[in-house]
Amino acid sequence: MTKYVLRRILYMILVFLIVSLLMYSIYNLIPTDPARAQLEPIKKSLKPAEYEARYAQLREEMGLDAPLIVRYARWMGFVPNVNGKFDGLLEGNFGYSQFFKKDVAKVIPDPMKNTIFINIFSTIVALAITIPLGIFCAVHKRGKFDSSVQVLTIIGYSIPIYIIGLIFIWFFAVTLRWLPVSGMETPGNTFTGMRAFWDRMLYMTLPVIVMTVGSLGGMTRYVRAAMIESLSMDYIRTARAKGLREKVVIYSHAWRNALLPVITVIIGWFLSIFSGSLIIENMFGLNGMGQLYYKGLMNNDFELALAIQMFYIVISLIGQLLTDLSYGLVDPRVRVDK
Repeated sequence: MTKYVLRRILYMILVFLIVSLLMYSIYNLIPTDPARAQLEPIKKSLKPAEYEARYAQLREEMGLDAPLIVRYARWMGFVPNVNGKFDGLLEGNFGYSQFFKKDVAKVIPDPMKNTIFINIFSTIVALAITIPLGIFCAVHKRGKFDSSVQVLTIIGYSIPIYIIGLIFIWFFAVTLRWLPVSGMETPGNTFTGMRAFWDRMLYMTLPVIVMTVGSLGGMTRYVRAAMIESLSMDYIRTARAKGLREKVVIYSHAWRNALLPVITVIIGWFLSIFSGSLIIENMFGLNGMGQLYYKGLMNNDFELALAIQMFYIVISLIGQLLTDLSYGLVDPRVRVDK
């Protein structure tokens, strides 16, 4: 197991370096110039010759005149920057946001907290509904309840998330006036303690409901299909013939084997907690990672967007490793040390 994990970590480092170089090269194709952006506020107060001199000096100070591979090595922290210091990604320097006018490391924490706060509730609620529902439909397949659930899941799976959001906004916010539509807290409030917590929960309720409902259809059908395949195996018929209770057959035998294809989706779902939802966060005015990434792209703030992209890559690589390791925990027949 230890050798396998170490080997996978080496592969992850190699993949990260290759992907980071590709992403850095792509983001450098964005038609923007950090030096000109920094001089833009004082451009009118400078003479053309003075402006060009300041511009050339600033490009040299920022290291923009160096070849692409040298700039990448400085950005990663493999080689010292123009000041002779190692100050790159490996040293915890994620760059400077031209849009927010501060370090990227100071921009990300608040949206990250909001995204985790929103997604963790919707993920737990969705899994608590889809797993029992999928198992029940598989055990009672082709029954009236199963047929009704299949129709509803197909409808839910086919409707885009923004349509579901508009329907719930119309019903809960416009018609019933139970829930607020946009924002993360009551404007101008001075709430503290539990009052502040419940105020925030009120604003998070509608986005969480929309995200949960939007994910029910696909996950329910996935669990149902995996359970139906598992229940059709010979060992299930043998377990029943031995007189085991139906609950033991379903949850101890069938569900554990059905977990193998399902676990990839479950782990991917949990990891999506960190990435946020671009559509939901923009629709409900939430300050999360998805909206932050969108702002970085739309405002040509490539250092911010690139730092977020690198974070997503690391999360994806860790998720693949956790998925492979979890296979061995769920099914001892899967040997991850070979």
